[in-house]
Amino acid sequence: MSSAAYRLSEEDCVRRGTHRAKGRTCWLAPGNGAVRRLHYGRIILTGGEEAVAFSTGGRETGLICLRGKAEVEVDGQRFAAVPYDAVYAPRGSEVRVTPGAEGCDFAEIAAPVEGTYPVQFVSFAKVRENPALHFQAGSANNTRDLNIVIGKNVEAGRILAGVTFSEPGNWTSWPPHEHGATLEEAYVYINMPAPAWGIQLVYTNPQDPELAVIVREGDCVAMPEGYHPNVAAPGSSIGFLWIMAAHREVADREFGVVNVQPEYAQGGSGLEASRGGK
Repeated sequence: MSSAAYRLSEEDCVRRGTHRAKGRTCWLAPGNGAVRRLHYGRIILTGGEEAVAFSTGGRETGLICLRGKAEVEVDGQRFAAVPYDAVYAPRGSEVRVTPGAEGCDFAEIAAPVEGTYPVQFVSFAKVRENPALHFQAGSANNTRDLNIVIGKNVEAGRILAGVTFSEPGNWTSWPPHEHGATLEEAYVYINMPAPAWGIQLVYTNPQDPELAVIVREGDCVAMPEGYHPNVAAPGSSIGFLWIMAAHREVADREFGVVNVQPEYAQGGSGLEASRGGK
């Protein structure tokens, strides 16, 4: 990704309060943000509300439950989803989301693909049992709980996703790393009830960071390139859904292959646990 492709600016990279709009809403897509392939939307329904139905078209789609419960149907296959379960829907699929009694909140992530991959369901409880998908990363002052929800456990073309939760006041995505040559990314901040907040940086020049913004529940920050560490305010945690799209279908779809900012590279990336297992 050339640095000339997009500005690492709040206008191009930041979307505020994406958890507030009811129904199915697109928040980030090529043409309305600093991404070339990655799509991010939200499906927020109240209990008793009618189901939302849509076609995935030419994009593979991942639905990750953030709150509540719902039945997700993909081409006649039905799955009961609770936080942070996921459903993978191939390109050319018909999808229907029916909220449970307390309603539901899903992140919808997608990317265009040429291949057709199978419908798949990911149980978050199973993710938590797999040490290659769930592990503690970092050390003092940057400890976090990392969960790969859509990774090598899911057959797909471009998308990857998971959830990370920090310890109060800690940094995450530390040491600073980047993967702009293979993957574009966005963070969607979750599980941060007021007054929780954090600071997100995205930069290619460590001496003069291009983007440094306050983030709160529901905000989204796109990261087409650059290092992207963040930090939670003291007394509260920073939590986020991270979503990625590979530039080359299949070939670039690999979690944990990163370039660490050289000043901090001696100790590794902190993501090495993801390289083992299945």
